[in-house]
Order: sequence, then C-alpha cells, then structure tokens
Amino acid sequence: MILIAAVIVTIHLAWLGLVIVGAVWTRGRPVWSVLHVVALLWGIMAEVGPWPCPLTMAEVYFETRAGVAAYQGSFLLHYLDAVLYPNFPGWVVASAGVAVCAANLGVYGWRLVRALRRA
Repeated sequence: MILIAAVIVTIHLAWLGLVIVGAVWTRGRPVWSVLHVVALLWGIMAEVGPWPCPLTMAEVYFETRAGVAAYQGSFLLHYLDAVLYPNFPGWVVASAGVAVCAANLGVYGWRLVRALRRA
C-alpha cells in the first residue's frame, strides 16, 4: 500500500509540474493546451473551493491502509509548504497557487489575442 501512495505522490508532483509550466510546454499542441486549461481551472477551484483533491484523498487512503500516519489538509500544504514555504500560512500558499494558474491562463489569453489578430 505504501508503494501505491508513493506512486500517487509522484503523479501529484507531475500534475503540479504540468500546472506550473504547462503553458510553455503546450505551445503548438492544441489538445494538450485544452487539457492544461482544464487542469488550471481545477487547480484554482481546488485552492479556493471546499473540494478536496482526489489525488490527496487517494494518497491519504493508501497511507492509512499501510499503517502510516496520514496527514490532514491539502497536498500543497503538507509536502510543498514544508519544503518551499516553511513559515507561511496556508492562504499564502493557496494564493501563490492561484497566481501561477492565473499567469498560465494569461499566456493562453495572449496566444488567443495574437491568433485573432493574425486571422
């Protein structure tokens, strides 16, 4: 069970990587761009809304089944907050997450405006 939890953490980190730098990576890949926009919107909703992240819930479930003391709260606060933002309150981490998502959406908006001007 702990191996499954570790795999989920790895997927979670990959997902966050996609959200953070996806706008750069998806250039010229329309299908991936659509998936990235959906990931960005989900990221914003997960940070500001009451919905728990399914990856976090799965990780907690498998850690609990393996006998590891599971954490409460979000993936970002549990793992990344301790490493990157040791003394910041949760709202700061959530705000940074929303800002990253908004910046990526801004890149897509800029691309759309350029495409419309060329057309």
